[in-house]
Amino acid sequence: MTPSQIIVLATPVFLLLIAFEFAWGYAKGRNTYRLNDAINSISLGALSQLSAVFTRLLQIGIYSAIYAGVALYPNPEFWNTWYGWLLALLFYDLCYYWLHRMGHEVAVLWAAHVVHHQSQDYNLSTALRQPATYELLRWIFYVPMAVAGVPPLTFAVVALIDLLYQFWVHTEHVPRLGWFDRWFCSPSNHRVHHAVNDPYLDKNYGGILIIWDRLFGTFTEEREKCVYGTRGALNSWDPLWANVEVYWALLKDSWHTRLWRDKLRVWFKPPGWRPADVAQRFPKPAFEMAQVKRFHPLVSRAVLWFSGAQFALLLAGVSVFLWFADPLPLAQAAVWLAALMAALWALGAVLQGRINVLEVLLIESAALATASSAMGLPDLHHIFKPLTIMIAIAFVASSQRTTRAEGRLDALLMAALAASLAGDVLLMFPGYFLPGLVAFLLAHLCYLVLFKLGTAQLQSLGAGTGREVAGVRSVWFPSRRALYSTLGVGAAMLAYLWHGLGPVLRPAVAAYVVVIALMAAQAIGRATLLRNQAAVMVAVGAGFFMLSDALLAIDRFAQPLPLAPLWVLSSYYFAQILIATYACSARARG
Repeated sequence: MTPSQIIVLATPVFLLLIAFEFAWGYAKGRNTYRLNDAINSISLGALSQLSAVFTRLLQIGIYSAIYAGVALYPNPEFWNTWYGWLLALLFYDLCYYWLHRMGHEVAVLWAAHVVHHQSQDYNLSTALRQPATYELLRWIFYVPMAVAGVPPLTFAVVALIDLLYQFWVHTEHVPRLGWFDRWFCSPSNHRVHHAVNDPYLDKNYGGILIIWDRLFGTFTEEREKCVYGTRGALNSWDPLWANVEVYWALLKDSWHTRLWRDKLRVWFKPPGWRPADVAQRFPKPAFEMAQVKRFHPLVSRAVLWFSGAQFALLLAGVSVFLWFADPLPLAQAAVWLAALMAALWALGAVLQGRINVLEVLLIESAALATASSAMGLPDLHHIFKPLTIMIAIAFVASSQRTTRAEGRLDALLMAALAASLAGDVLLMFPGYFLPGLVAFLLAHLCYLVLFKLGTAQLQSLGAGTGREVAGVRSVWFPSRRALYSTLGVGAAMLAYLWHGLGPVLRPAVAAYVVVIALMAAQAIGRATLLRNQAAVMVAVGAGFFMLSDALLAIDRFAQPLPLAPLWVLSSYYFAQILIATYACSARARG
């Protein structure tokens, strides 16, 4: 049985214990759970296990290589005795102490470990909140075990025991335990570790035993009420951003500092250390306990119910993937990882109020359509490919309009999506490439007119601001540079494909290339004129539309591309989602 399968089997137990803790706290009037925080924590745990499919071999592989090469006492008979297993567990726990301590004292290690501390709640779901990048460096701290001769299997088992033990200590419902607190990592001791109170900061690193903290001077008892989280609050339910926020901050400080030594030191100094010149140019407010506020964006009860249901389905999908992941080819596993990551991001975004329910479904359907095509699952693909654009149409239809001009914009956007839907369906079947091409040609013509009308409407609204144009009729291709650039790219692509096209397809493909180039030029010109986020995102979407069609044409008429459906469909859906959600900046987002 693989480590991923063990985690899958353990997951129902974890969830049952979480449910029991919630019920206990609710009954006692001391509920420590919020649905949004719990979903975020468990999502980060799921993301950690998904990434471990790719990084676990790093730790085990390096460990096994060191063990095979330089082990001082590789005696399986000794390590398989009860005292050998106990010694291995104690050895692992000591190594874990130093890994955990350095995770708080070295910035680059804290950048990974911070994920576990970001929650402002403290409950059993917090235990599952694990980083996705820890495996990249944590193996260093277990090299002494490999050198000593602890067999890889023994190492893996004691690592799992140490990890499972730490689950139960993440609770506020177990009080201090007397003598147990003096020897072992207990709920009381670990609450201290998760707190940002001044007396508690960077204390109690032990995994199973707390005696390491007593020996090395990092122990303190729980006295005052704990305040949880980090001193640089995440303030987001985005699981992807949670894993990279500190890396990004370190990268920015390393980039901005003028001294070359500081560009390196910023990664290895304690968390919070900044070069003097960076701290002066980009000051950050000092941490004040009195100003700590719990991050809790308000969403409707319907969104909470939807998020809970989506999370249950997503967790089931993660479990299925983990059960079958280890024997999968690397490319296939990466495709499903990308799809699940997109769904996890969307779930966090809807809980934060950044997107609405239909946008979540749109992203999830697009991810499934792409993954099923890349993995050669035609039955699933034939469901999710048309469904994705149907959801996009429903999203546009749900947006409310108040004026006739805005209604025209909506009609054009709906027509473009309807034509795209027709093209998607036609291209799913052999022999319908030309009708599908015509359908997408009509879609791009609708987009072209849409971007022209949108520009005119928004220009008219800008009258009197000092940025007026000569007149609202001057809306075709505001940027000549963009027009010549997109036409040039289109001409180069057509020349590259020409010999692979039959006589029937050449005029059709030529007309298509001209139209999509004009569409992209209009979108880019609109963005240069209006200079707002909506216009820029539409232009990005138009650019990705050109990229998607170019990849499709190269794969079909020039040379096959590896994992072509992945690159073609991911760029296509990215384009459609951006255009559908940002084409009209006045859209009321639900």
